[in-house]
Amino acid sequence: MENKRKTMPFKKAFALNFRAFRIFREHCPGLFESTFCSQMLTAVIPYVGIYCSARILNELSGGRNLQVLWKWVLITIAVTAVLTLLKSAAVRWNNSRKSHVWISDSQIYLDKLLRMDFCVLDEQSTQDVYSQIRQNAGWGGWGLCKMLWIFEALTGAVTNILSSLLLTISLFTIPVPAGSEFSFLNNPLFVIALLAILLLVSFLAPLCSTKAESYWVRSAEENKFGNRLFSFYGYRMHQHERALDMRIYNQQNMSYCYLTRFPLCTPKSAQAKYAAGPMGGLAALSTAISTVFTGFAYLFVCLKAWAGAFGVGSVTQYIGAITALAKGISGLMFEVGAIQNNAEFLKTSFELLDLPDRMYQGTLTTEKRSDRQYEVEFRDVSFQYPGSEIYALRHVSMKFKIGERLALVGQNGSGKTTFIKLLCRLYDPTEGEILLNGIDIRKYKYEDYLQIFAVVFQDFQLLAFPLGQNVAGAAVYDREKAEKCLRMAGFGERLSEMPEGLDTCLYREFDEKGVEISGGEAQKIALARALYKDASFIVLDEPTAALDPLAEYEVYTKFNELINDKTAIYISHRLSSCRFCDEIAVFDHGQIVQQGSHDALLAQENGKYAELWYSQAQHYAQSTVTNETI
Repeated sequence: MENKRKTMPFKKAFALNFRAFRIFREHCPGLFESTFCSQMLTAVIPYVGIYCSARILNELSGGRNLQVLWKWVLITIAVTAVLTLLKSAAVRWNNSRKSHVWISDSQIYLDKLLRMDFCVLDEQSTQDVYSQIRQNAGWGGWGLCKMLWIFEALTGAVTNILSSLLLTISLFTIPVPAGSEFSFLNNPLFVIALLAILLLVSFLAPLCSTKAESYWVRSAEENKFGNRLFSFYGYRMHQHERALDMRIYNQQNMSYCYLTRFPLCTPKSAQAKYAAGPMGGLAALSTAISTVFTGFAYLFVCLKAWAGAFGVGSVTQYIGAITALAKGISGLMFEVGAIQNNAEFLKTSFELLDLPDRMYQGTLTTEKRSDRQYEVEFRDVSFQYPGSEIYALRHVSMKFKIGERLALVGQNGSGKTTFIKLLCRLYDPTEGEILLNGIDIRKYKYEDYLQIFAVVFQDFQLLAFPLGQNVAGAAVYDREKAEKCLRMAGFGERLSEMPEGLDTCLYREFDEKGVEISGGEAQKIALARALYKDASFIVLDEPTAALDPLAEYEVYTKFNELINDKTAIYISHRLSSCRFCDEIAVFDHGQIVQQGSHDALLAQENGKYAELWYSQAQHYAQSTVTNETI
């Protein structure tokens, strides 16, 4: 990363940061405007005080005119009060805008993840890039959000420079009185030399600071990995679902061992060595250079005041202004370095945001048939997952119509779930085509096509929101329909026990009154969710795998009675659960090796289905004998 960072032109680095600026400005209206106003007013107010105080001190040490003193006191109070009120309003505005920053940052990435093709989202490379983005933000605040803090600092630095320049110009234009032993201070060469020192210091100090900060970038990979370790062993390792194993196997000792042995958590880490060596030295040098310049500024201002060029009050003005000028220029140069450093991390952010969608988005509307008469055909379909040379499906051809009950059976890795992903168009076939009523499904509008499917996957997810919203998948929903679907799915008795009915929150992440539900209850809610969608095709992809064979059979049988004229596709390892289906497709090594009813397939004694059936039947028989013996 370091080599790439050194060779990246500043123009490109600026372009990346400016793009981040435009993205955030679109997602957070008013954020940068409020930041600009609050930072500008915050920076200006001290200079008003410096200028007015200098006028008051000059009058006190000079003419001591009471009317002039009152005038400057009143001006100071009035201007400061007005600016302070404006600043308070701007800061309040800015804080209200900033409250959305972290949500917007997450939403920018999540919107992209939800919009992108599932096949792209499902790739490990996509997950790796997203993980890097979150880690970059977590350990150093790098990425899109960093642009906000850079903009904030740049606004303050530029305002400091402009304000201090206004108060400093007269320092160089007011001459030392003629005949003074310090009249050499009027020499333009002396002024040029002082300005050269000012500029040199203003560039050297931030250059050292930026170089010191670059060591954070150099050790980014180690820091990110260390952050992952700390997050896991410091937080997630102790979550309640791991508590039992922690107690039984004393896994906390292993956690502590990893934390203390990993270099990042010890003085032997690269970051610790940098801090004790060049990183710390450069930071100290930056401070020393700034301090030396402050000494030169004091000397020059005091000599001109001693020579009678201006009064004591002006000394405070010029010392404060010229020191602030150097600080402003240093801040500006430091943020320029931050733009350069942040650019490398923005490349990772835009690598994700610029991922192209590869799937063709059709234009045809899915026909809304009142008779639900749909026919699906797989025509010589083959599929390879990206990056794999092995076919997950190979030359699959079959048809099924609405109202049929289709079971997909086979061993792990035989292609059953891949078949469902292709059917739902989460992936497109590598070869062949899938037809809906004789039309390639790629020609249908993607969102329309998805609406005809309700799928309960094996690893289905429920959210820590109210029960009714989980069933409907929406914040506003038909309560009567949601309750009906829950009762149809066998959740009626449990629903009656819930303190707030459909408004009862699941789990306790967001509501201390939330209820914990068992695995079986979660499965019923997931089934109710599929019923609520009222789609033409319902797919159960082993959502009952945690149940025993008898319980799974009862769930499938009951669910079969509920779906009426819809098409149902069942996936199960347990063949006994699918005996009621009209058609059973047997998958083996990515191919459909048998297809037919249970009785017809069982009659083929040398077939794969019979082999699986008798193997499972023998296992169940042995289990029954064992239980009876016990």
